[in-house]
Amino acid sequence: MSTPDDLERHFTLLTAVARYEALRTRDALAAADDDDGVTDAVPLTGEEALEMLALSEVIARKAVYGRQLSVRSARRARASWAQIGAALGTSKQAAWETHNRWIDEQAKRDHSPGHWGWDDDDVAAARALAGEPNEGDQA
Repeated sequence: MSTPDDLERHFTLLTAVARYEALRTRDALAAADDDDGVTDAVPLTGEEALEMLALSEVIARKAVYGRQLSVRSARRARASWAQIGAALGTSKQAAWETHNRWIDEQAKRDHSPGHWGWDDDDVAAARALAGEPNEGDQA
C-alpha cells in the first residue's frame, strides 16, 4: 500500500491532482454504472481506492505548504495580517497563528530523517518576517 509519505516524494501537486482526478473520475463512472445497470466502467481495485485516499492527503499537504509560502510572499510585499486574513477568509489572528504553527512544523522537519526542514536561522528569519498580528494595520 502507498502511504502519503511515499507518494509525496513521487508527485508534484499537479501530477498528484491529475492522478487523483483520473482515479476519482473512474470511481464516479463505475458508481454511476452500478445505479443504471451498465457495466462499462471498471471499478477501482482496493489498492487504487487506497492510493486515491493517500493522494488526497498528499494534495492537502502540498496545498497547505503552497498557501503558507504565499503568506510569506504577501508579508514580504508588506501586506498586513488583516489583509492576509481577509484573503484567506479568516481573521488576522487566525491567519497569523496558522502561519506560526507552520513555521514550527518546518523547524521540526529539520530533525526528521528524509525531510527537508528549516534550521534555527531559517526559523528566526521566518518569525521576523511574520512579525505580530497587529503589525502593518492602519490605526
